Amino acid sequence: MMNPVLKRTITGIAVGMVVLFAILFAPIQVFPWVIGVLALLAFAEYVALLKKKVSLFSLAGILMLLVGFAAVFGGLGALGATALKAGTPMRGNLMLLYVVMIVKFSDVGGFAFGLSSAKLMKGGNHKMCPSISPAKSWEGMAGSIFASCFVSLCWMPWGTGYSIAKTLALGATAAVVGTCGDLVESKFKRWVGVKDSAALKITNGMGGLLDMFDSLIFAPAVLYAFL
Repeated sequence: MMNPVLKRTITGIAVGMVVLFAILFAPIQVFPWVIGVLALLAFAEYVALLKKKVSLFSLAGILMLLVGFAAVFGGLGALGATALKAGTPMRGNLMLLYVVMIVKFSDVGGFAFGLSSAKLMKGGNHKMCPSISPAKSWEGMAGSIFASCFVSLCWMPWGTGYSIAKTLALGATAAVVGTCGDLVESKFKRWVGVKDSAALKITNGMGGLLDMFDSLIFAPAVLYAFL
């Protein structure tokens, strides 16, 4: 049997390559439909987890269904809106990829910086929210902001057309809001008592769809206002 970490890594790389090529070359008209299907699956996963804790027909359950629906469809829906409002088809593809990259690379930077600083600093990292996400640290947060801003700056030659100040603001916003989405999803998982959100068992060991999209729950909608 394949090592679970290796399986998750290989699957993640494969999915990442598919997403990259899809965003670059697919017609922008299909993005709202594809994103809508992914949002529907993520919301179904949310519902499956939510009913472990509350009755879906209670007042609390109905309110949480509405909040979850707004968060998942609003956040992911902003990705489709970003592509459609970019002006031209090619720019729509590039701007959609830009938003995804500055958000997801903040995850990579946070993980790399957090892991490195934990080994190098005497006494380890300064924890951000140990009761919600023990791995999150302020050092990792700094790494998230650095990585997101770096990618945002690298994207300037591709034609975002933004000033350096706005480019850095977008990068920092993506990192901070993306981390907030991650923490909210982590808090939800702890509340329902699961390690990952893979309630639908369709993601081949990568965790659930909510785990994959956690940093994209709030960030796209906030970035859309900037864009």
